[in-house]
Amino acid sequence: MIALALLGCTLQAAPGDARPAPPSQAPAGFWEHWGDGRAEVAGYRLTQPRYGELRQGEAVLVTVTEDFTLASRVKSDGGHPDQVPVLKLNHVRDFQTGIYDYNAMTSAFLVLDGSQVLGQPTKLSVSVQEWCGHAYEQLTVTDGWLDWTSHSYFDGEADQDLRVEVPVTGLFADALPLVVRGLAGELQPLGTTRSVPYLPAGLDRRFRHSPFGWQRATVTRAAGEPVDSVLGRVATEVWTVAEQGGPTTTWTVQGEPPRTLLGWSRTDGEQAVLTGVVRTAYWQQHREGDEALRRELGLADNGWSQSAP
Repeated sequence: MIALALLGCTLQAAPGDARPAPPSQAPAGFWEHWGDGRAEVAGYRLTQPRYGELRQGEAVLVTVTEDFTLASRVKSDGGHPDQVPVLKLNHVRDFQTGIYDYNAMTSAFLVLDGSQVLGQPTKLSVSVQEWCGHAYEQLTVTDGWLDWTSHSYFDGEADQDLRVEVPVTGLFADALPLVVRGLAGELQPLGTTRSVPYLPAGLDRRFRHSPFGWQRATVTRAAGEPVDSVLGRVATEVWTVAEQGGPTTTWTVQGEPPRTLLGWSRTDGEQAVLTGVVRTAYWQQHREGDEALRRELGLADNGWSQSAP
């Protein structure tokens, strides 16, 4: 644990990386689209590698703005002097492994007031549930420092706490579905490549049972070819993130606003393809019969509302 702490405190950006990082803030025109009180809900057909095989499942990405209180790091109901606007991503995955299934969710919160560095969330949490047990981890970033806590069913991982310094250009994998869309500002210009300190996704950490720690990654942003999708034929932008000692991920983004995430693929076989997207107040759609709305997202009916034989 001490070694991990020292790694986090001493890892610095490579030469040429230490240029001022852009702030995490709402870009021009952001609130005209995202300030309407609705969420964007996007469904994906998921291929998830697990136990040496490729599993089929679904992913749902929920993107919405909220007021957030920094003291408690939760959604504010109003009246908090420390509240800031944030962009929240709830990234949900469900897939089957033989007789039992996995249910995982990652929540990422990016501030929109410019008070933090782009690519560095103010809070992240990851939970994984499966029949063997469950695990949960949370991290918060404050004034360039990261506080991480983790709880797991598995031996050697039960309860862990860590505080490390965040490298000046550090990039968090779990923030990338928002960052590559430019929803909190421009990380780097089109046609550029840079090497940055990189914190792998929490779900990867859980699946690999790997320790918490920074790596390096090379990030490339490039124009892509037009593709056919559920949105029709659209221009694209492609981001490639090559993790040192890990997989390379390719993110494909709609080239025009609202810059919908069309999908992603990794060299380890993971893949997600957009099957539907809607803007809606989904938290109000919890009545019997609202299950049919899943079809707009290209997701299968789960059949739980059917009467027993």
